[in-house]
Amino acid sequence: MLTVNRAAYLGGLRPGGTVADAQALIPDLQLARADPEADLALLEYLADSCLCYTPWSAVDDWTEGKQGGGLWLDITGCAHLQDGEDSLLRDLVSRCGRHGLVARAAVADTPGAAWAWTRFGDSGSPCLPVGADRRILAALPLAALRLLPSTVEGLNRLGLKSIGDLEALPRAGLAARFGPAVAVRLDQMRGRQDEPISPQRPPERHQTHLRFAEPIARSEDIAAAVHQMLASLCQELGRQRLGVRRLQLVAFRLDATRQRLGIGTSQPNRDPRHLFRLLVESLAALDAGFGIDMLRLSATNVAPLQTEQAAFAAVSQGGEGEQNGQSLGHLCDSLGNRLGFDRIYRFALRQSHLPERLVRRLPPFPASSAPGGESAPEGRRPLRLFIRPEAVEAVAPLPDAPPLLFRWRRRIHRVAHAEGPERLSAEWWREGGLDRDYYCVEDVAGCRFWLYREGAYGGETIPRWFLHGIFP
Repeated sequence: MLTVNRAAYLGGLRPGGTVADAQALIPDLQLARADPEADLALLEYLADSCLCYTPWSAVDDWTEGKQGGGLWLDITGCAHLQDGEDSLLRDLVSRCGRHGLVARAAVADTPGAAWAWTRFGDSGSPCLPVGADRRILAALPLAALRLLPSTVEGLNRLGLKSIGDLEALPRAGLAARFGPAVAVRLDQMRGRQDEPISPQRPPERHQTHLRFAEPIARSEDIAAAVHQMLASLCQELGRQRLGVRRLQLVAFRLDATRQRLGIGTSQPNRDPRHLFRLLVESLAALDAGFGIDMLRLSATNVAPLQTEQAAFAAVSQGGEGEQNGQSLGHLCDSLGNRLGFDRIYRFALRQSHLPERLVRRLPPFPASSAPGGESAPEGRRPLRLFIRPEAVEAVAPLPDAPPLLFRWRRRIHRVAHAEGPERLSAEWWREGGLDRDYYCVEDVAGCRFWLYREGAYGGETIPRWFLHGIFP
């Protein structure tokens, strides 16, 4: 099923069609796979952005007919703050345009009427007057009632095209044939039945700001202000047993522009000294311009962090609490802000005895404890292990002797010493696996390799040799 933008609609495509029919009509059509989770995340972000208009904003989650994708704003008692409903709508559409979105908006007495007029009404008159004439909404098509497409199609087959046609019929007959949803939607649009809307809960803000009587521009003044705000923010987070995972500093400059700086931590932290050391590295890139008249520090991502007695911990560790207990976390934070936290990880064993599947990458400080129960293999393992074993040509006596020589990367290596074999059986839960016989071999030049033979002679397949690692 397709959804189309304005350009595709003007080209003749309609929502609900098939990809084959669309490509037959427009051969160079550009397709993009739908991502409902990303769409929902965008709508939630926009709902949070609309809190500047009203504290009562919500995402339109009506998806029965796949016609959701909007926002509800209850602006009762709020429109005068934006110089009226028309001014509020213009500013709202302009704000969406700055995000690269083309939006339509409407104001009405009830949510159902606003939903219908937004999608099917006159975009030149987005504000319906209080107690709007019934004929205005009666002329809209039945799809404006948020009915299922199958219901709309069944009503159309009966010759009912508009809301006015539907209102002229007795309710009992409609309910018997199409269920109670038709009457409910009509009553919700007319305001005869309440339609509760759960507002989008605004995210909890953990932030502090500092205004200056005179604009500041010196790096020393900015650093002193940041240090003061960090102490206040960490104290607030301590009362709530939270730690910082992501910190953002916003500088409001005299020319009405803003500059943002951000840092992250590998694990929850509320040590103001450590966070200040991380921020100092980014403050060098802060351009004060003609001066900064306000700074805002926000913990945009927080996580639970248990309260601890730092002084007692330092005494119990001989005064070296930070070096012994926190140095690894501080190092990961410094490297993560410079290189990216996705490049810092640790290895953990998992339930597999094959070398290439033996370990997995995990964050340096995972939320849960490290997996237990797995143990490292007892055999010798090379320091350098290839991600994918490389095929080699080997000569070995039958049936299971180590190789006498092998060719790897166009070079022949003659084996002087060999140890093995060490058999690693195929994992029974994976199809097509063969047993492996590993050998530690050393060539005449003193280089040591880790080879294995996959399969056994006399079987259904011919055994093959691979090089899996190199010893130092």
